[in-house]
Amino acid sequence: MTELSDSIRLSRLPSGLTVVTERMERVETVSLGAYVASGTRDEMASENGASHFLEHMAFKGTERRSAAAIAEEIENVGGQINAYTAREQTAYYVKVLKEDMALGTDIIGDILTHSTFDPDEMERERGVILQEIGQANDTPDDIIFDHFQSTAYPTQPMGRPVLGTEDLIRSMRRDTLMSYMRRHYAASNIVVAAAGNLEHDRFVDLVQRHFADLPTEAPPPVQPGIYAGGEFREDRDLDQVHIVLGFPAMGYREPLYYPSMLLATLLGGGMSSRLFQEVREKRGLVYSVYAFASPYRDGGLFGIYAGTGESEAAELLPVTLEELAKVQHGVNAAELQRARAQVKASLLMSLESTGSRCEQLARQVQVFGRVMPTAETVAKIDAVTIEEVQAAAALIFRSAPTLAAIGPAGQVPDVSRISEVLAA
Repeated sequence: MTELSDSIRLSRLPSGLTVVTERMERVETVSLGAYVASGTRDEMASENGASHFLEHMAFKGTERRSAAAIAEEIENVGGQINAYTAREQTAYYVKVLKEDMALGTDIIGDILTHSTFDPDEMERERGVILQEIGQANDTPDDIIFDHFQSTAYPTQPMGRPVLGTEDLIRSMRRDTLMSYMRRHYAASNIVVAAAGNLEHDRFVDLVQRHFADLPTEAPPPVQPGIYAGGEFREDRDLDQVHIVLGFPAMGYREPLYYPSMLLATLLGGGMSSRLFQEVREKRGLVYSVYAFASPYRDGGLFGIYAGTGESEAAELLPVTLEELAKVQHGVNAAELQRARAQVKASLLMSLESTGSRCEQLARQVQVFGRVMPTAETVAKIDAVTIEEVQAAAALIFRSAPTLAAIGPAGQVPDVSRISEVLAA
C-alpha cells in the first residue's frame, strides 16, 4: 500500500489490479466503481459499438443475479448504480450508504466477472441501443459531434462513434462481446476506486474477494490517434445549422495542456467569454455558442460549437475566425484571471461530491500513473501565463481545421476558405 496523503491510499494487487481510495469522514456515503481503460478507440472496425453494448449488457444478469435482482439489491438499500462508455474508458459505479459498501463492491465485481450475456436479454438490449442511435441521429446538436470526430480522425478507431452503427449493432454477436471483454477487461487495465466514509484496507479486502476472477493477460496495444481534419456537411431541412469547428490540441501530459484548458474557458466557456459576448450578445447571431478542449492520452481536440440560422451562418464564421486570430496575441490579465477562477472553482466544487472524487482518482491513475494532489493541480492552473495561453492559441489555430455542419449550411464557408483566413 502507498500512502499518498492523509486521506488517499493506493494498492497494487498481485493480479495487476489497482485499488485507490479517498477517505471523507464527514459524509455518510461511499461512491465506488471499476474504471476500465478501454473504450471506443480500442475496438476493431468490425466490433465498433462493442464497448457500449457491453456496458449495457453488464446489468442484464450474472451467474448469481438476474437483471431485476441487480437493480433491486441496490435500490433496496437506497443506492444508485450506473455506467458510461467513452472513447478511452468504460466505467461501472455505485453510490451507497457507508454500511452498504460491501454490497456495492460485490455487485460491481459480479457484473465484471460473471455476466452471462443471456441471449434474450441481448436481443432486448439490442433494440434499446438501436433506439438510442436513432435518437442521436434525430438530434442534430448531438450527432454533429460524432461527425466532427470521424472527420478529425477518419478511418481509425478514434473517429468511430461510441454507440456504433445500426448495421454493426444489428449483427453484433454474443461471442463478440465476450471476446472483447476477455481481451480488454484485464486486471491490469482496471482501476477500482472509492471515495467516501471508508477504510482502505477493508475495501481492498472486498476488491480482492469480488474481483478475483478478472483475466490477468495484458490487453492489446492501443492504436494511436492520427489527426487528419477535413470537412463534413449534411443538408437537412432544419431551422438552424449546427456547426463544429475544431483543431488538433493538447493531450493530458503535454506542456500546454493547462493553457489550452484556460483558452477554452476564456474563449467560449461562459457568458463573459469572448465568443458569447461577441457572437451572441453584440451581434445576436446564435442562441448557443461555446468552446471545448477534449484531451486524450495522445493528443486531443479543441472545438467550437454554434447553432445559428441559415441567414446568420454567413456572418458567424468570419466573426469567430476573427476572435481566433485576436486571442493569439491579445489575451489580457483580467480575462485570464476570470478563466482561471472558473476552472479552479469547477475543480474544487466537484470535490464536494464522492462520485466526482472517485472518478477523478481513477482517471488520474490511468492517465498519469498516480493521484495528483489537488494543490498541485491548482498550482499548475495558477502558474499559467498570458504568453502560454497565446502560445497554445497560436499552435492550435494555425493547424489544419475540421469543420462539421448539419442543416441549411449553404452559407457556411468551406474548410479550405477557413484555412486560408487562419493562415493569413
